[in-house]
Amino acid sequence: MRLTIITGETRGISRLHLPKIKGVWGAKTSGAPIVSVNLDAFQSWGKEQAHNAPVGERPVFAYTTALNHLLKTEYQSLHIGTKKVGKVSIVFWAEQPTEMETAVVDIFGEPPKNDPDRQTQKVAALFKSIHHGRYVRDDADTRFYVLGLSPNAGRTAVRFWQQTTVGELAGHIIQHFEDIRIIHGGKQPEYLPLFRLLTSTAAQGKADNIPPNLAGDTLRAILEGRPYPRTLLAAAVRRCRAEQAKHDKNTGKQLPNVPYERAALIKGCLNRATRISNLEHKEELTVSLDPDNSNPGYRLGRLFALLEYIQKKAMGDINATIRDRYYGSASATPSAVFPTLIKLSMNHLGKIEKPGWLEKQMGEIIDGIGDFPPHLSLEDQGRFAIGYYHQRHQRQDFFRKCEPETAQGDDQ
Repeated sequence: MRLTIITGETRGISRLHLPKIKGVWGAKTSGAPIVSVNLDAFQSWGKEQAHNAPVGERPVFAYTTALNHLLKTEYQSLHIGTKKVGKVSIVFWAEQPTEMETAVVDIFGEPPKNDPDRQTQKVAALFKSIHHGRYVRDDADTRFYVLGLSPNAGRTAVRFWQQTTVGELAGHIIQHFEDIRIIHGGKQPEYLPLFRLLTSTAAQGKADNIPPNLAGDTLRAILEGRPYPRTLLAAAVRRCRAEQAKHDKNTGKQLPNVPYERAALIKGCLNRATRISNLEHKEELTVSLDPDNSNPGYRLGRLFALLEYIQKKAMGDINATIRDRYYGSASATPSAVFPTLIKLSMNHLGKIEKPGWLEKQMGEIIDGIGDFPPHLSLEDQGRFAIGYYHQRHQRQDFFRKCEPETAQGDDQ
């Protein structure tokens, strides 16, 4: 009989933590314990097996049985990552029944094929609930628990553990969707699933290429209201540069190197870091084009999109645009590239009828930049991508207001 570490009672110690935990993604189908000591190197003070973690037999049976039940309940467990990397299983429960227990799975999981709008509906319902004060009035103070588990050889490893309240968790989820909200096409979803955001950072858009541990670390940051992992911003910016010359294999049409999902992710990373770190000298990025944003990275991104547009107006569809050749270097080392690009744009402007409105736009953007910086930090490379995305996405309406009636803006 010994003093146990969970209940503090003096009772018999469980030699093995059984039954084994089953249902953790990537772990053995036969199950794996959370507590296990099977080598002499892991023993201390002559204690063998689970005696190194003295837990009573009844608490062991209680937590293993409850955890196995949650893991096999699809409405309270979520599996993210891929079959190869980043595998993490997450379970949610509250001290008393609440809709949040199942809503979290629908919000962050992939919607089923027979109900593709489930995720959008759940997020919209959450926004509505917060707006009407439902979580504040009803179960905002209800304790809520989140446990992340990953396979680790013959054991189950605890990736993270969070104790919060329903109201606090709802606020963190709402903040996440506010942070990543950005202008997009009418046919694109209003609320992006976590899986689509992560896939946008992977080479070739394949889930198996998502950087290891990124999925679990990102979800944890969302649920705890912390800054997103810096590796997430780095992965997104890296993909923008790597895909600057990507074309559709079937149509040959140039694909956007800053698509909706990646732009939303970059915006969220930057705004959350700015707000949480109290970086007063940094401007938060807006949902759509912000002509007043004075950040050099953001303005350079806008300028690059404008120069690309000028090239297209002058040359039409060509095999290699300035984006194909210069996006990577323009976003990283502006002073080495932009003087050449501006000189090239002068030749293009000479081929455009009534180019005065384009020259005016160039002047307004450049006036806010000053000297071209020799290099941009990772964060400002992200702002470059957002400025580029905003300018490209809104250029049809933006330029239509400026260009002569005989001219027409091109599509996104």
